[in-house]
Amino acid sequence: MRMPVLSEAEVESALGALPGWSRSGAEIEKTYECASFPDAVAFVVRIGFLAEAADHHPDLDIRWRRVRVALTTHDSGGLTENDTSLAKQIEEVAS
Repeated sequence: MRMPVLSEAEVESALGALPGWSRSGAEIEKTYECASFPDAVAFVVRIGFLAEAADHHPDLDIRWRRVRVALTTHDSGGLTENDTSLAKQIEEVAS
């Protein structure tokens, strides 16, 4: 199902509640630093389970202890509530 794209004001409001997240074009993104490479991989696995449950899959990039997460809703052509909702869930497992 195609979700409505968020307005600029909705995106800015959502980013205000997502520390460290920023907008890059049609994506929101954040890079997390983990204690070790195995911790980074474990973090990606936790994100994977969240993403699968939400049927919404982020772009993930592991670089040693850093994990870059980028979210967009390709089917809708931009940012939707799916993106901000999953970002909030990722923040919860990151803490």
